Amino acid sequence: MKFENILEEINGFGPFQILILILLYTPLIVLPCNFLLIIFIAAEPPHHCDISTLDYGELWENLTQDQKLIASIPRQEDGSFRSCEMFAEPQFQLLTNSSDSANIPTIQCMSGWVYDNSTFTSTLATEFNLVCDRKSLTKTIGTIFFIGVMLGAISFGYLCDKYGRKSTLLAAYTMAFVFGFSSAFANSYILFAVLRFLTGVGLAGISITAAVLNIEWVDTVHRSFISVIGSLSWSVGNMLLAGFAFLVTNWRSLVLTVTAPLGFAVIAWCWIPESARWLLANGKVERAQFYLDKCASFNKRPKLSSKMKLEALSSVEIQEKQDKNYTYLDLFKTPKLRLLSLKAAVVWFGVALTYYGISLNISGFGLNMYLTHFIFAAIEVPAKLMVYFYVNTIGRKKCQAGALLLTGTCIIVNIFLPEELWNLRSAVAILGKGLSEASFTTVFLYTTELFPTVVRQNGMGYVNFISRLGISVAPLILLLEDVWFLLPQVIIGCMATTSGLVALLLPETLNMRLPEMIDDIEKPRNRDISSHAVGSSADVQESKKSTTETEEERDK
Repeated sequence: MKFENILEEINGFGPFQILILILLYTPLIVLPCNFLLIIFIAAEPPHHCDISTLDYGELWENLTQDQKLIASIPRQEDGSFRSCEMFAEPQFQLLTNSSDSANIPTIQCMSGWVYDNSTFTSTLATEFNLVCDRKSLTKTIGTIFFIGVMLGAISFGYLCDKYGRKSTLLAAYTMAFVFGFSSAFANSYILFAVLRFLTGVGLAGISITAAVLNIEWVDTVHRSFISVIGSLSWSVGNMLLAGFAFLVTNWRSLVLTVTAPLGFAVIAWCWIPESARWLLANGKVERAQFYLDKCASFNKRPKLSSKMKLEALSSVEIQEKQDKNYTYLDLFKTPKLRLLSLKAAVVWFGVALTYYGISLNISGFGLNMYLTHFIFAAIEVPAKLMVYFYVNTIGRKKCQAGALLLTGTCIIVNIFLPEELWNLRSAVAILGKGLSEASFTTVFLYTTELFPTVVRQNGMGYVNFISRLGISVAPLILLLEDVWFLLPQVIIGCMATTSGLVALLLPETLNMRLPEMIDDIEKPRNRDISSHAVGSSADVQESKKSTTETEEERDK
């Protein structure tokens, strides 16, 4: 007897499960709002040196503000004032011939900067003066946040199994809300960085715990549907971020706006049930009976007929839990599984780096940043839906490799397109963003089928850690534009292409039986089930189950 048999009796996808779906996935819209928040709160508006404190005598005082700027600040090739330099002495001759400023000595800004507030009333860059030689600190905030997400994934994965799904979810909600809310009132860069790090820890806990809890209450048949809905909640939140940022131009108010929904999530937590599967696996039969009876009543099904079933099932679950003694080290002890793990790591690193490298770089396409971000988010919806069709027709490997190679192609093509062709550049960038999302969606479906059952969760934890490493590196790579403007695109495009080529070296898993033991990888047998009628349905059901369980753990 399995837990799925119990779910069949009480309806594994009824009003009870739909209520859980709404309660858990509605708050998840805050994930993309926080993960990509740095795009807007750390934006660097046009600026130039502050010359209001300069005093060069009566002639200076008689000049207009525009004349003072011409005499004090050198211009760039496009005619705008330079952001980080000023003349060592006022150049009054430029008032009559402003083009003759090539060899005039300059110095760094002495009295701060004046910012253009037409787009943003306030950002981290304007409030803490994170410009010029401190420009890198804005991108560093993003890396610090994603390191927090990485740590949170590890910590809450353990807490979720140790103390239960519901209690851990409340801790994650509370942590993300308190530290996220507090970060809006930070009065220094260091304090803000620390608070965003802790917010990232809490948000990772929400993502992982909500996914596990939802999956454990749904029957196998409907887990693919749950996977689609959970994935689409990311896209909805991503599109909403563009609207929030457009309406709220002060960075502190924007942080409060994207954090506020977690307050309602804490309230809604009261109606979320504990996982009956986890309760049984930990010997808490009476508590599991309470929630299962509640589910049956809500779904208008009769309550479970015998408590003996649950006690027997609890014994089985406990025994299975004790038998799972595999660790992360088992991924590298045997040669073929070791090679598979390394290939999967390269693919995951490339997928994550490419997606966030594109998402965090939304300038230079001739559109305002709000519209660009909204379009980049909207293109994810058809990309996700197309993936669920193509992975079952052309196969997982071709879909994964094709999406990555085409993403890399789009990035490289845009390197050679002139900025005057902004409409064509925008179209290519949008296509590349959609393909990067397709590669991210595919990798969750694909990788779960690669690892043997006995180390599958360890394998997914390992590649998720690698992906968060790629996410953390993405903001730092964008800083290389100061070395060469096109260098970040070259690196991201090459990484997408490389990981796509590595994906071609992975085995195909379409219509293949899932590997159960490590020996199934080391000594593979014919696992093709496409021509076998007997047992085919069960294997496909198992494949769907395993691929969708970890799809929900994605916290981009």
